[in-house]
Amino acid sequence: MERRTLPDGYRRAIEAHRQAAPPSLVDLGIAEAVERQTAAMRELSRRAFPEPDVVPDDAPTQIEQARVQRRRQAAATEAAALRRARAERGGASASSTPPPRQAAGEVA
Repeated sequence: MERRTLPDGYRRAIEAHRQAAPPSLVDLGIAEAVERQTAAMRELSRRAFPEPDVVPDDAPTQIEQARVQRRRQAAATEAAALRRARAERGGASASSTPPPRQAAGEVA
């Protein structure tokens, strides 16, 4: 596609606008102070709210880990209840059945 040249009147109008535009009134000292303050606020924010360690996308989150732990505990409890019920139906007392093995920290 070929670019068309701009009309002379348009170019003159743009140039006149650029010349008439007021110069920037930014004080360099104020701009530097704003930059320093912004950097200081970001550093304080970084310290107050640190970014968590980068975790791979396929790694389980803490909530998922807690759910898995609860499911394991529920499964262990259900298995123990089924063993007791079977033992009681079979005529043996639940106390004569050895307790189920549990992993450290699990509750039956």
